[in-house]
Amino acid sequence: MDNTDMDDVVRDLAEKMVSFLETGTAPEELFSPDAFLDLTMPTWRIQAAGAEELIAVRKEGHSGPGRVTRWRADPTPTGFVFEFEERWEHAGQEWYSRELMRVEVAGGQVAELTVYCTGDWDQARQAEHAA
Repeated sequence: MDNTDMDDVVRDLAEKMVSFLETGTAPEELFSPDAFLDLTMPTWRIQAAGAEELIAVRKEGHSGPGRVTRWRADPTPTGFVFEFEERWEHAGQEWYSRELMRVEVAGGQVAELTVYCTGDWDQARQAEHAA
């Protein structure tokens, strides 16, 4: 695969990832059936094997729709690095999170995700950071 083809694959998968993060519904062919997730948060780590389990982890952590307010995808030899910020409503507050993913691609689908998350910031934490 030449660089142009890989750039197209990365762009397509990154846009599908944004859709998944915002809706909780995985677009067709985003994840390979045996995709693996390794998610690290400030005080915990979750691993999931298989696309269905990976999607369930997302829905458990962010059950409602949200907005990806900023993202960037940088190709690597085997996939891409995906950086993003997201916001969502929960319990009467607007929440914020900033994350970085190392995405391994196989057969044009996400095969492995290693995710580093800042944790979910409520409005008080966001105000503290702004000050």
